[in-house]
Amino acid sequence: MLKVKVRVSKRRGTIYIPADISKALGISEGDYLVKVEGGRVVMEPAVDPFEYALKVKKFAKTTFEAFEKESEEMQNEQWAKDTA
Repeated sequence: MLKVKVRVSKRRGTIYIPADISKALGISEGDYLVKVEGGRVVMEPAVDPFEYALKVKKFAKTTFEAFEKESEEMQNEQWAKDTA
């Protein structure tokens, strides 16, 4: 386990991660990292689902029309449940 001291800024409570750690973990500006677990702050890279969807190899094919039809059916089902 690697332990590193980081300083919390006085002004905004910002934490600066050392550049070598950011580089080793593939962290870049705009990434989301922090979660709270049982009173502890845990910093680990969070995967953006939209970015992930654009990068990974696709294993299924669909058309926009089929996707939209499925979406409309799901919305209609949810509307029926909400109004029942």
